[in-house]
Amino acid sequence: MGKRDNRVAYMNPIAMARSRGPSQSAGPTIQDYLNRPRPTWEEVKEQLEKKKKGSRALAEFEEKMNENWKKELEKHREKLLGGNESSSKKKEVNILS
Repeated sequence: MGKRDNRVAYMNPIAMARSRGPSQSAGPTIQDYLNRPRPTWEEVKEQLEKKKKGSRALAEFEEKMNENWKKELEKHREKLLGGNESSSKKKEVNILS
């Protein structure tokens, strides 16, 4: 009784793929990507300028915050200057007496 022949013929995967033909891809091809519509240089410049300008709402918010910050600084300065004036007056009184 002989052994069974369980050898399998070798199939070249590259040759098999070539025999099947080009594969059908679901997505866009490289040519589609390269031929896509792109903005002109002027349109790109306009978009960059719009980004630099920013939104109106953001500008209003920043302006409001700046005003609040200025008011807060003025109050803080008044406290410091008011405290310094009273302490300097005390020093003058101490020096004079």
